[in-house]
Amino acid sequence: MEHLMIDIETFGNKSHSVIVNIGAVCFDLKTGEIGSIFQTSVSADDCVKNGLKINADTFFWWLEQSKEAQDKIVKDRSEKSLKIALLNLGRFVYDNCPPDVQVWGNSARFDLGILENAYDAIGFDLPWNHKKERDVRTLVMFNPKIKSDYLNKHGVAHDPISDCKGQIRYCCDIFNTISVHHG
Repeated sequence: MEHLMIDIETFGNKSHSVIVNIGAVCFDLKTGEIGSIFQTSVSADDCVKNGLKINADTFFWWLEQSKEAQDKIVKDRSEKSLKIALLNLGRFVYDNCPPDVQVWGNSARFDLGILENAYDAIGFDLPWNHKKERDVRTLVMFNPKIKSDYLNKHGVAHDPISDCKGQIRYCCDIFNTISVHHG
């Protein structure tokens, strides 16, 4: 599979935010076929020790989310250190993706940008080529109605794997509408 959707959950909305959960799903952009899946929780304390920051507004935003979403970040006691979580993500990318994998995030500045800063905080390079990063929001701009039809219909909001799968579904549908009209 030549595409990888990544979604993270954080305690902030800035480039050096604490990461509490990472999800990644390999997929085929034309067919929507799902491949290998990766998910890990990350220790907020360890993120702070590595220089990442908690934003109070985002922390309180989490208190307003569904119980299911909160449980995904609070009840998982298998939290990994930031270094182990990122090394495991890197291993997943190397084991399951081609070297030129196209990596998608719901805003390259958010998911992928925060991950890049986290990798930098532990002294490692990204496990993908930054020139192959793709932005979900840019694709959605071409047909926003398709995304709005998917909202709140699939999985638990703010669960990285559910979010990845939902983003894959509407990105594939949007891509195929563009391909039909231009291809």
